[in-house]
Amino acid sequence: MLTTDRVAGGALVLLALFTLWESRRLPLGSLRQPGPAGAPVVLALVLLGLGAVLVLTGRRATALAGVGFPEWRHAVAILAVCAFAALALERLGYRATVTLALACLLGVVERKGIVFTAVFSLALALASFLLFDTLLRVPLPRGPLGL
Repeated sequence: MLTTDRVAGGALVLLALFTLWESRRLPLGSLRQPGPAGAPVVLALVLLGLGAVLVLTGRRATALAGVGFPEWRHAVAILAVCAFAALALERLGYRATVTLALACLLGVVERKGIVFTAVFSLALALASFLLFDTLLRVPLPRGPLGL
């Protein structure tokens, strides 16, 4: 019987197998000096084991056919905003991208007021830029104007 736990466990197993497959190109190293594939391989093996346990013990979970997803529109909107942010970050810069993404999420998805949305989006984008770029010295994309 196909249950939610078994589907989730199967997805975790597939993700772990994909990670192991992609990690084969990197040197594994040793316990004393692990290579770049060390941590991903260990985490993938743990994920593989837990996913397999979930598949094997998931028979009492809710049947997959009985699950509805009434919030699918929100999920699609959030995914679209994430895709926008990934594509726009280098082109528009950190501050503009984060401001626009937050404004879309708050104004369109969550239907907050325009003043709250504008103030919160701009304040969070500027404050996080100040924290990471200025104080912690993590270089963030500046955008076309170099701001």
